[in-house]
Amino acid sequence: MSLLPPALVAVIYKDGGGMAFIQAFVLCLILGFTLWYPNRRHRKDLRTREGFLLVVLFWVVLGSIGAVPFIFSGQPSLSLTDSFFESFSALTTTGATVIVGLDTLPKAILFYRHLLQWLGGMGIIVLAVAILPVLGVGGMQLYRAETPGPVKDSKMTPRIAETAKALWYIYLALTVACAVAYWAAGMDVFDAICHSFSTIAIGGFSTHDASIGYFDSPAINMICVVFLLIAALNFSLHFAAFSRRGINLKVYFKDAEFKVLIAIQLGLTAICFATLYHSGIYDSPEETFDYALFQAVSVSTTAGFGTESFHAWPLFLPILLIFSSFIGGSGGSTAGGIKVMRVILLLLQGSRELKRLVHPRGMFSIRISGKALPDRVIDAVWGFFSAYALVFVLCMLILMAMGMDAITAFSATAACLNNLGPGLGEVASNYASIGDGEKWVLLFAMLFGRLEVFTLLVLFTPTFWKN
Repeated sequence: MSLLPPALVAVIYKDGGGMAFIQAFVLCLILGFTLWYPNRRHRKDLRTREGFLLVVLFWVVLGSIGAVPFIFSGQPSLSLTDSFFESFSALTTTGATVIVGLDTLPKAILFYRHLLQWLGGMGIIVLAVAILPVLGVGGMQLYRAETPGPVKDSKMTPRIAETAKALWYIYLALTVACAVAYWAAGMDVFDAICHSFSTIAIGGFSTHDASIGYFDSPAINMICVVFLLIAALNFSLHFAAFSRRGINLKVYFKDAEFKVLIAIQLGLTAICFATLYHSGIYDSPEETFDYALFQAVSVSTTAGFGTESFHAWPLFLPILLIFSSFIGGSGGSTAGGIKVMRVILLLLQGSRELKRLVHPRGMFSIRISGKALPDRVIDAVWGFFSAYALVFVLCMLILMAMGMDAITAFSATAACLNNLGPGLGEVASNYASIGDGEKWVLLFAMLFGRLEVFTLLVLFTPTFWKN
């Protein structure tokens, strides 16, 4: 059904881009019916093992089907590899694009790219808040206490459907509010809707090659920053703050992850502002602050929107911003990266090890918001961090072995694994110039990043497939 709205957009704007979506809709319907009909009477509870497979197939199958309209479309004329890359980049909310000349594309294609990001963002929220805590992936058990409604370890329960429904309402409300704010600030209706999709999904796609910089509006920049920060927070917090019992904003300020996330954003903005102001690139302190705040929040939350080419900024700033994307946003948000909570736990664990060196017989617990965490969660976070680093190094080395220069390989791997989008070097603006082999490597990096590494890695272990 999601293939029909872009066709409707094509009719409204008479841009001739609708036929590709009608063809894709028919093909998708035939494939879906063929797979569903023989299995329509099959009923079975989903256990943990099926949960892993289901989550991976969700992105792989839908990402593949999502590429069909790009394959059928005459404008832009994309190869099979480019079509898959664009689709997976949208669905995983990475925002890396191979398309040049967005301003002249049919409105239907532009709308479809943003719709894919928006649907992917909703999938990520349900994955991170409702499903991964059940699967126990990489320390996500921590969020079980914050999930609306209890969930059991043994099997997927109806509570997950209820949780998903509640999260859907929050997600939809934020999207509408963002679109209205963009429209009030000067965007036309089409741009406002498209950019609200990619903002709340923290995707980074735009309808213009110049991204948010096309509008040249401090008001639009500030709206984008505010909604990126809201979307980078744990959606369980939004649920708790706006529950049926009334609005309770104190929930945010009691959350350790929220406080650290805001502190990181303030620190990054201050460093960027001081460095840019000292270098004298921009004419006024206000303009400098506008660029510093927007790019710091956009890159560190893994959105990847641009008002300026941050890769051309002086000194260490481009590398600093790329490294900030490794932290990303909160767990249970649409942001990518390792997540703020895991970074907090890694730092607390490091601090505990230092204390143990001084007091070998001492008993030290790790506490978050006054609650002691079991060592199982800490072990899972360390395991996640190790796997994340391993996947990063392997992808980067493979890209370099294919002939990519070191800066481009490093930033492209970071941008795709962290679901950021823009990188440095050859991939600063888009990914059109790199080879097909490199695109497939980066496509897998997007999946690893989006599926929290372990969810995909577990499928490659013999233990998973043993009965």
